[in-house]
Amino acid sequence: MKIAISAESTIDLPKEQLQRFDIHTVPFTLIRGEDSVLDGEISPEDLFKFTDRTGKLPKTSAVNEHQYREHFKKLKEEGYDAIIHFSLSSGISSAFSNARKVKEEFDDVYVIDTKSLSTGIALLAIQARKLADKGLSPKEIYDISLGRVKNVQASFSLESVNYLYKGGRCSRLAKLGANLLHLKPEIYVHTDTGKRSAGSKYRGPRRKVVRQYVEDTLNKFNHPDLSLCFITYSTAPDDVVEAVKERLKKRGFKEIIPTHAGGTISCHCGPHCLGILYLNDGE
Repeated sequence: MKIAISAESTIDLPKEQLQRFDIHTVPFTLIRGEDSVLDGEISPEDLFKFTDRTGKLPKTSAVNEHQYREHFKKLKEEGYDAIIHFSLSSGISSAFSNARKVKEEFDDVYVIDTKSLSTGIALLAIQARKLADKGLSPKEIYDISLGRVKNVQASFSLESVNYLYKGGRCSRLAKLGANLLHLKPEIYVHTDTGKRSAGSKYRGPRRKVVRQYVEDTLNKFNHPDLSLCFITYSTAPDDVVEAVKERLKKRGFKEIIPTHAGGTISCHCGPHCLGILYLNDGE
């Protein structure tokens, strides 16, 4: 059976990794003033420049029902017998709801609420591809994937709360307090609700903060599946990314993939955001 693994562009995998794992994507839309572009057609840096210039945050538009219909239809026409689609958390976006409605129009289309974002989605989609390559049925892959949703560790260290405030996810009072105290918060995703909330709050130079965030995350989520870990960031110096990679190697991760956060995710976290993402359920 030929099985397609699918996700929205919020999976935050570059083209070479999408090709490597044979994952098909459908894009979100980014709106800057009067202009709109598809996620993946503009860099986070350009989005940040827009915000610096206008003081406004680009808006993000979830994949609508028509886009899902065309996406699933295209995969079916390409000869796929079944489609397993991994959707951005329902606690963050309407994408999952839209995809779930459309799947009823097709045979053998499975839609999973990942309760996650960015490469947290990728962890589940890559596992699904490997299971499909082993010959498991779509229903078996769907059930296994659902079972691992609760174990996705997705968190990020932010430079500031300014972009959260602009996006309506942080109060003015909280923003003022964080900026006065020079706090750099951690944001993590709850796998029971799929919603984000603030975790630890750090102070000090960015490099020190990232090191402490990584140590705290590894200590808190201390039963990792060491086969794969992502370092995902909007912008970060090469030496910071390399230092995080070396720490993860020391922890025992066998494959560590650095990726850039796409436009949709970057719009909500801002520049100099970096996270480590892995499955926290052992081997």
